[in-house]
Amino acid sequence: MGVRNGLSVDVEDWFQVGAFETTIARGDWDGLERRVEANTDRVLALFEAAGAKGTFFTLGWVAERHPQLIRRIAEAGHEVASHGWDHARVFTLTPDQFRADLARARAVLEDAAGVAVNGYRAPSFSIDRRTPWAHAVLAEAGYCYSSSIAPIAHDHYGWSDAPRTPFRPLPDAALVELPITIARVLGREVTAGGGFFRLLPQGVTDRAIRAANANGEAAMFYFHPWEIDPGQPRVRSAPFKSRLRHYARLGAMTGKLQTLLAAHAWGRVDAVAARAAERLA
Repeated sequence: MGVRNGLSVDVEDWFQVGAFETTIARGDWDGLERRVEANTDRVLALFEAAGAKGTFFTLGWVAERHPQLIRRIAEAGHEVASHGWDHARVFTLTPDQFRADLARARAVLEDAAGVAVNGYRAPSFSIDRRTPWAHAVLAEAGYCYSSSIAPIAHDHYGWSDAPRTPFRPLPDAALVELPITIARVLGREVTAGGGFFRLLPQGVTDRAIRAANANGEAAMFYFHPWEIDPGQPRVRSAPFKSRLRHYARLGAMTGKLQTLLAAHAWGRVDAVAARAAERLA
């Protein structure tokens, strides 16, 4: 079957995204309609139909309120990993705050899933040149891998001069970093997943995955459960650019995912990390 690519889902609700972080206050979250459980169950059904296993990077906030969802993810054979507690970007935290955020999320995720949590993805790929201490905190906490870097320039995230392939960020720790795969379109670099996957032709992502596989590398793809939910509430007070990014082509996402799942070989991110660790040893 060839290289198994990393299939990952960032489990957060429609109101927890970076695009709305200055529009919707965290204190208001509990008063909003929660759609994450139903949407994630739909993702689980898509994966089951495709015979694919993946990794669900989940907010501790979500796991605390939907523990049975987390258990269903684990019982279906998928990996449960951490997306932090409440989607706070890592560069907004001190090292001690980051350490506490990791511990709080992991405790709730492990209690709900009944399995160990060994992987982490920073909200909005927010480990970058501003957080030289972040990987050391992850290694200290015993994480096996992180998939927290987008090696591009972007107004919301990115570390453009970071490595494009798996690497060990610390010389004295086993922690592996798995950057998100980068695609090219019209001379511009974009991430292979999320909003760019929704907005751009399917071939852009397909080419990026094939290019990684041709070099013997597993591609790293991601999306969110809210991206298959065209009926979600509209935040009309958000900036136009944020609304455009968030709502564009939601109705097309399920079909595009089905095509992508059928076109390539997929697996859990912890398996990708284990193979990378062997190669980097």
